[in-house]
Parts: sequence; structure tokens; C-alpha cells
Amino acid sequence: MTSISIHALRPRRARRAPGFVLLLAAAAMLGGCQHTQTTGITDPAPPDYRNRHPIAIREGDRVVELFIGRSRGSLSPAQSADVTSFAQAWRRESTGGIIIQVPEGTVNAYAAHEAVRDVESLLVAAAVPPAAISVQPYQPQDARTMANLKLRYPKMVASAGPCGLWPVDLGPSQNRKYNENGQYWNFGCAYQRNLAAMVENPADLVQPRGDQPSSANRRSVVLDKYRKGESTATQYPDPNKGKITEIGQ
Repeated sequence: MTSISIHALRPRRARRAPGFVLLLAAAAMLGGCQHTQTTGITDPAPPDYRNRHPIAIREGDRVVELFIGRSRGSLSPAQSADVTSFAQAWRRESTGGIIIQVPEGTVNAYAAHEAVRDVESLLVAAAVPPAAISVQPYQPQDARTMANLKLRYPKMVASAGPCGLWPVDLGPSQNRKYNENGQYWNFGCAYQRNLAAMVENPADLVQPRGDQPSSANRRSVVLDKYRKGESTATQYPDPNKGKITEIGQ
């Protein structure tokens, strides 16, 4: 009877092994998904990089900082040129007024207040309305040091990212994207981020600009040549002028 009961128990133990292996495999799969949950990415890699890393248009700040010494109280020639360039850019791309932030409680606070008059005069001379200029004090973190005089205005900026997220390893895995040779998550992020940083007018990413009128003088020349049956292409009298070598001629 004892030998029969031992043989009867062996098949039962063998039947328990596959279920235990499946339980371990399920636990491993659940543990592998933990990294994706921490990054907040639901789909590790959408097929189009423009959907993974879209360029967003938002309102940011253009800031110019002017270092004012404790005994100067005025702007240097280079700083005056910076303020004039800042005012010209404001007329072209701003979405609000100009804010002049003056440090309070620092060793150069009095000199910075004196320099505000130079800044305001330069802004008004560059066709900035006085009503669009406001002065605000600010407290730096360390009042014992000299703080800068800051000029800022809001503008539309384009941004993309953040880059450097790797929710799924690039090595061999059972992931569907890997088996299909799909794009990994970070692919195309640097391209989108650089494009957003280089664009001069973020509105161009939303819709194209309107057509500009053609040159009437050039149009008259081309039409006159067309009536005479002449070539309308531009004729260069000396196309080889300025070349320093004859290679390729």
C-alpha cells in the first residue's frame, strides 16, 4: 500500500510545475511594465515622431540683463546698443508691454535706479510707447551682491521635448515595437527640439504666411522679353567672375 501511494503522488507534483512557471512568467511581465508607468508614457513609441514629440506654441519671455556697477548709474555704449536692439525686437515679436525689473536692497540698487532713466529714454526713442513700459522692483536671493537690471517682455515661443526618455530598452526583447523594427521613443526628439529653437516666427509652424506682392519692375522686364521672343532667363555677363580655379569648367 505504501509503494502505491508514493507512485500516485508523483504525477500530481509534476502537474503543479507548469502552473508555477506560468505564475512566475506573469510576475516578470508585470515587473517589466513598472518602468513605463513611472515615465507616464502610455504608448512607448507612436509611429510618427511628430506625434511623439509635437512642437508646442506657448508664451515665453525675452530677457536682457544689464550689469550696473555701484558707482556708475548709467549705461555703457554696448548696453545702450543692447537696449535699442531689444526695443526693435519688441516692436516685431512682443505680445505685451516691457517690464523693467530693478533690484532692491543691493549694493548697486541706487545706481540701478539711476540707470532706469537711460533705459526709458532709449526705449521711447526706439518708438516704444511710454504706456507700454512699467518698472517693478525685485528682491534677489543674496542682497549682499550686485544684481542686474532686467528688461523683459512676453513673446510667442516654440518648444518640444523633453528629450532623453527611454521607456523601453533598445536591446532584444519581446516588445512588439522591437519585433516590428519600429522607431524608439527618443527618435526624432532632438530634430523637433532644434527646429523649434531655430524657427524665427513660431506662427510659421501653425500656418503659412500670406503671399507678398511680386516685383513690378522685374515682371515688366520679363514680359517685355517674352513679347520680343527673347529668353526670359536672367543673363549674367561674367558668370566666372570671382572664381580662383578652373576646376569644373
